[in-house]
Amino acid sequence: MTFDVELDSSPEETHENSRDAFAELYEQYMPKVYRYINFRIRDEDTSQDLTSTVFQKALSKFSGFNPHKASFSTWIFTITRNTVIDYYRVHKKHEHSEPWTSEYTPAESPSPEEEVIRTEYTQKLRDFLSRLKKREQDVIILKYSNGMSNREIAEALNLTESNVGSILCRTIRRLRNSFMEWQNE
Repeated sequence: MTFDVELDSSPEETHENSRDAFAELYEQYMPKVYRYINFRIRDEDTSQDLTSTVFQKALSKFSGFNPHKASFSTWIFTITRNTVIDYYRVHKKHEHSEPWTSEYTPAESPSPEEEVIRTEYTQKLRDFLSRLKKREQDVIILKYSNGMSNREIAEALNLTESNVGSILCRTIRRLRNSFMEWQNE
């Protein structure tokens, strides 16, 4: 999947090495940025458009990027998160209450019974996740969907690393308890 980001339209002061570096970072981070946006937006076309917007913003500011202040992943996910917030502000929409998808692909086709159970569990997980606070959802998405470290998440969300760890621990405990209560009903 590729998106329309014109690398040739960079500012004049951007050197060939910077364009090459940005192109490499684009290839590495584009799928992660798209996945995060798609979790939040839940519309493929809009998600693709916003992913392009993120990288256009990043490209226009790339000459000012300072790796000593923050990692590229922190920087790009801050731009991504702000772009999603701006999208909802402009469109005056509330985020979809279930920004979760299932990427489960079994090696073998499940039996009808297994499929019903998996569907039920997936729906319950979506329900429990949708009840989380936005910050908790962001931490879970960045950690488990995008594989970011606690430090990267902390930088992207302007939190401390220990705060991210606490949020993850409490949130996962709450999800586990919700599942246990549901199963005991």
